[in-house]
Amino acid sequence: MTEKMVAVEPSFEDLYEEKKRVRNPLVPVGALMTAGVLTAGLISFRRGNSHLGQKLMRARVVVQGATVALMVGTAYYYGDNPWKSK
Repeated sequence: MTEKMVAVEPSFEDLYEEKKRVRNPLVPVGALMTAGVLTAGLISFRRGNSHLGQKLMRARVVVQGATVALMVGTAYYYGDNPWKSK
């Protein structure tokens, strides 16, 4: 009996090492805060209080920026550094 040599192609997952997926629990909180401030700002604009609406829109930009900074910071802290020698 001769055994047939079967070439097994590696799967896509086998070609790359497994990366640990890191989740920062503050990112969803920041996203919900952004949505809440945005909703409050739109409601105040709709009711005619443009001064409060403008303040809330500025607050939304700050909260949204903080959320993006958390995402970038988490990716940088846990990610691979291409400039680092191995």
